[in-house]
Amino acid sequence: MSRTNKINLQLSGLEPLFVTEESIFVNVGERTNVTGSRKFLRLIKEEKYNEALSVAREQVEGGAQIIDVNMDEGMLDGVYAMTKFLNLIAAEPDIARVPVMIDSSKWEIIEAGLKVVQGKAVVNSISLKEGKDTFMNHAKLIKRYGAAVIVMAFDEDGQADTYERRIEICKRSYDILVNEVGFPAQDIIFDPNIFPVATGMDEHKLNALDFFRATKWIRENLPYANISGGVSNVSFSFRGNDTVREAMHSAFLYHAIQNGMTMGIVNPEMLEIYDEIDKTLLEHVEDVLLNRREDATERLLDLAETFKGDYKVNEKAIAEWRNGSVQERLTHSLVKGIDEFIEIDVEEARLQSEKAIEVIEVNLMAGMNVVGDLFGSGKMFLPQVVKSARVMKKAVAYLLPFIEAQKDGKSSSAGKVLMATVKGDVHDIGKNIVAVVLGCNNFEIIDLGVMVPPEKIIQTAIEHNVDIIGLSGLITPSLDEMVYLAKELDKLNIKIPIMIGGATTSRAHTAVKIAPEYKQTVVHVNDASRAVTVASNLLQAETKERYVKAIREEYDKLRDGYLNRSRDKNFHSIEDARKNKLKLDWDNFTPITPNFIGTKTIEVELSELVDFIDWTPFFNSWELYGKYPAILTDEIVGEQATNLFADAQEMLQQIVSEKWLTAKGILGIFQANTINDDDIEVQAQFTTKFLTLRQQSQKTAGAPNIALADFIAPKDSGKQDYIGCFCVTTGFGVDEKAAEFEKQLDDYNSILVKALGDRFAEAFAEYLHLKVRKEIWGYASDENLSNQDLISEEYAGIRPAPGYPACPDHLEKPTIWKLLNVEKEIGVTLTESMAMWPASSVSGYYFANPQSKYFGLGKIKEDQIIDYAKRRGISTEMATKWLSPNIAD
Repeated sequence: MSRTNKINLQLSGLEPLFVTEESIFVNVGERTNVTGSRKFLRLIKEEKYNEALSVAREQVEGGAQIIDVNMDEGMLDGVYAMTKFLNLIAAEPDIARVPVMIDSSKWEIIEAGLKVVQGKAVVNSISLKEGKDTFMNHAKLIKRYGAAVIVMAFDEDGQADTYERRIEICKRSYDILVNEVGFPAQDIIFDPNIFPVATGMDEHKLNALDFFRATKWIRENLPYANISGGVSNVSFSFRGNDTVREAMHSAFLYHAIQNGMTMGIVNPEMLEIYDEIDKTLLEHVEDVLLNRREDATERLLDLAETFKGDYKVNEKAIAEWRNGSVQERLTHSLVKGIDEFIEIDVEEARLQSEKAIEVIEVNLMAGMNVVGDLFGSGKMFLPQVVKSARVMKKAVAYLLPFIEAQKDGKSSSAGKVLMATVKGDVHDIGKNIVAVVLGCNNFEIIDLGVMVPPEKIIQTAIEHNVDIIGLSGLITPSLDEMVYLAKELDKLNIKIPIMIGGATTSRAHTAVKIAPEYKQTVVHVNDASRAVTVASNLLQAETKERYVKAIREEYDKLRDGYLNRSRDKNFHSIEDARKNKLKLDWDNFTPITPNFIGTKTIEVELSELVDFIDWTPFFNSWELYGKYPAILTDEIVGEQATNLFADAQEMLQQIVSEKWLTAKGILGIFQANTINDDDIEVQAQFTTKFLTLRQQSQKTAGAPNIALADFIAPKDSGKQDYIGCFCVTTGFGVDEKAAEFEKQLDDYNSILVKALGDRFAEAFAEYLHLKVRKEIWGYASDENLSNQDLISEEYAGIRPAPGYPACPDHLEKPTIWKLLNVEKEIGVTLTESMAMWPASSVSGYYFANPQSKYFGLGKIKEDQIIDYAKRRGISTEMATKWLSPNIAD
């Protein structure tokens, strides 16, 4: 049997998804499935595809790593619906970044999806039920289209319902696919059938256990294959009893993952945290799943009656944990983030140890190892980890004088990591969280802060002999700073591995742009939970060589695929894109004259902004994914989200009552018209232009290639139109408060105040936009929307921002600053990379046209870059630097 060099499953939308041994479990979003969501079915039936896109967007925002798209419904034209929906997804970068699972029982619908899907998809599903010839034909076509495939444990004799039948069918399917079709083994995903348990029928007693056994057998005997399944099937017998169903799903998933299950369709709202399932209930559930007792079903049915409703286990008295050993108390304090008794317990541990350093190396690290294990297994979340770090820091601070007195020059550190937000960038919440997580795992952190020039990073790395350099960036120009730094490190023959992270970074950019510039290892780290694993693999002798080789092979393959792909497919020239521009009916529309023209500064009491806060991004910044307020009752992260929200509310009240921050803003409304298709000419105290960029990807029939200029009346229409712009900040005071908390060794509240500063800034932007729509401009004076409507962008007009999907050009910011005199009026400045300082600031435009809408520019071609450079009066090289993430080449 032939083997490929790469043994991991790789899928992609706009961004790659690697399913590795470290992935734990890949969650497939199920709500874009007409058989699983009544809302989605209704929207598709009513041809409300734009609304249906919001369902997909919510899945991605909620943490789905793959979205399952199914159009199998008797009254639907499935081929048409699948084709149209996938084409629409392709034009939405925030959705299209994740891979698609094309899900259908009809081959013609699957193939329709394969013809248009972006990236590398996964087909769900094929099987041997129609015979070997059909199975092979479908597999060959899927391979030709470049997709992965889910194979059902089904053959000509029916569905596999025993362990023996499961492995028999999967083995036969695997051999045909690998040996006869030449299908890549790592692109095969088996679904060995999850059936209900506790049905009362003897033949169903082994349903779960046989799935676990078959999963383990497949992983051990069918190299590189993966396992998937629909988890909710297992609890079908307990419909109506959510408590029992949630426990069953969690316990089933726990054992399935232990046996090698890699992905599946799971509803996060129907999961309980495994460690928090009532012990009696868990015992009864696992008796059924593992078939440990003859009377397991009857016992669970009897117990289930006592768990109906909102049953929650009463915790033991809080004080009881204080009766444990000193190690148990220290571990409890660290896991729970309780610092009330930490100095008492640390002192007791010190008196029992020969040296004070042993309390860190033995007692505290034992507790932090528990924290790390819980975090790594998904049983603990970032807010808890940051609280654990706060306790750890206070414990270490107490011990330091004793350690200094006994110092012998030896270090117990897991490694020294330099962390820095690169030059020109002021954002550091994500970096700080990663630093805390690494610190919790005994890494020594040297944090240089924000806007760190490359020479300082290099000098510090050499002086302190660091083991790893961690680079962070949020804005597009930060990517080039990282490339430049890699080149400089290489010139100096420095051999320190680099970890890359931040919102604009990606595995693809790291592989294609940064890694080739540095002979040493460069690794992209997409979230804090992966940082410890990456750092450990880079430094531990037993893993380093193998890990570095795997990363190089992975990035080389990713880079080769990127550079060798077709560059002109599915793109218009800029001339053709302009011909296909959005053509509004200007003959029958007259722009509304603003109530105010000119510039205006505004200061607002923070209390007025509280109701405008969108809390969903707040939770996302802590890697708690889900929409507010539903996240507060989420079965996986709900408890931690609720605790975090309570802390945020307490600090928010302090911020407001004690005036920690100030809210200052400035706006302007000016006469404007579009000229030369893509430029907006603005008449203020002087004449200037906003330059816009136009989509170039080919669309479905009738869909235009949009630029923001399309929403402003052309000059030759004879209609006078208008445009607004603004800048608001709530950032003055944030850094000072964060520094106060850091001096108190309180990273948790330091990060919390920064996150709240960002939320206040966004709330201020929402508040001011409302004032503009209803009063200052007045084009929507009769608007009456709830805060949720505002968050859902139900209002007329838009407020896009430079650096975001519709206008990724950060070089537009200086024009706003000049028009509004931002720096003089409210003190917000721009770095050389066009980041706003203070970081808790928002700027953008106002468009009033009722047909204006948010959109993503997507990828653009070289011809538009050349044209754009001429319009702006800069070199093509400079234009390429600023727009590199959007360039199709």
